[in-house]
Amino acid sequence: MDFIKNKAEFDLISFGEVMLRLSPPGKDKISQSESFEKACGGSEFNVASGAANLGIRAAIVTKLPRNKIGHFISRRIRYGNVSDDYVVWDESDEKRLGLYYYESGAYPRKSAVVYDRANASVCSLGIDEIPEDICQKTRIFHISSISLALGAKLRETALSLIKKMKENGAAISFDVNYRATLWSEEEARCVIKEILPLVDILFVSEETSRRMMQKTGTLDEIMKSYADEYGCSIVATTRREVVSPTRHNFGSRVYYDGKFYEEPHYEGIEVIDRIGSGDAYVAGVLYGILSGNKIEDAVSYGNALSAIKNTVAGDMSISSIDEVNLVIKSHRAEGVQDEMSR
Repeated sequence: MDFIKNKAEFDLISFGEVMLRLSPPGKDKISQSESFEKACGGSEFNVASGAANLGIRAAIVTKLPRNKIGHFISRRIRYGNVSDDYVVWDESDEKRLGLYYYESGAYPRKSAVVYDRANASVCSLGIDEIPEDICQKTRIFHISSISLALGAKLRETALSLIKKMKENGAAISFDVNYRATLWSEEEARCVIKEILPLVDILFVSEETSRRMMQKTGTLDEIMKSYADEYGCSIVATTRREVVSPTRHNFGSRVYYDGKFYEEPHYEGIEVIDRIGSGDAYVAGVLYGILSGNKIEDAVSYGNALSAIKNTVAGDMSISSIDEVNLVIKSHRAEGVQDEMSR
C-alpha cells in the first residue's frame, strides 16, 4: 500500500482521551453496587494498545492530571505496550481525569454507560504542548471523532495535528465512532466532512453512515462513496448482530482499490465485555496494514481481534499475535476442532 510510509520511529501514534473506568462486579447494576472495579480505557488508546500487543510500536498523545489517578493511567498505558513519550501532564489547580461507569447487561437488560468526563485535563491540550517533531515519527496517525466532540480547544488541536501529520507523510486513520451523548448529528457531520478529505483509512458503521452522515443506497454504494467523494483509500464497516447482551455475531466488509473484501462472520461469540471490541477491530486492521499483509489478512486480523476482545473483561485487547493466528486458523477450519489449546 503505497500511501503508508515504509519506516518511522513509530508504526502508529494515536490521539485521544484516556479515562478511568469504574464497573460494578459481575452483573451488578450501578445503582445497587457499593464497590467498583478500577480500570482504564479510551477509544484511541484501546486501538494503540491492541495493535502494540500484536507487535507494532505505538504511542499515544494525551493529557493527564499529575496526581495519583493520572499516574495510575500512565502505568496502564505502559502496561498496554504503548509509549508514553507524548503524554502531557496537567499541573493546574483544575486538573482532573475523565471517568465513566460501565454496567454489564443480561437479557433483557442492556449494558449501560454513564460518563463523567466534562472539563477533563485532556480538553485543555494545546498544539503548543505537543513536540513539533512528532509529525515525522509515525507511519499512521489514528484518531476518532470522540476527540473532536470533547470541546473546542481539543478539536482545534486535533485538526491542527491531523493536517501536520498529513503534510509530513503520515497516513491518517479515522474512526467516525459517533457518540450522540457528546454532540449533535448536525455538528458532527459538519466537522467530519471537513476531515474526510485528509483521511486515508476510514472506519464507519452502516448505521452512522445512514443516520449521522445521511448517506443513501446499498452498503457497497455508501462505502464506495467515501472513496469517490473524499479520496479515502480504505473504507471499513463492521457488521455486528446483537442476539443478546451476551451473544453476538460479528464480521466486517472492507473496500480497497475498487474491490470489496469480507469473510464468514464469527457466529455466537460469548460476550464477557463488549466495550473496546470495535477498537480491537480497528487495531487488528491497522496491524495487518502496517505488517505489509494483503488486505484480506487485515480483515481477518480485525475480525479475529474483535471477536476475542468480546470474551475479555476491560476495555483493552490483550491478545498476542500467536493467539490471534490460532483463532483465525480455527475460524477458517472445517469439521471437528480441538477443545483446548495445550
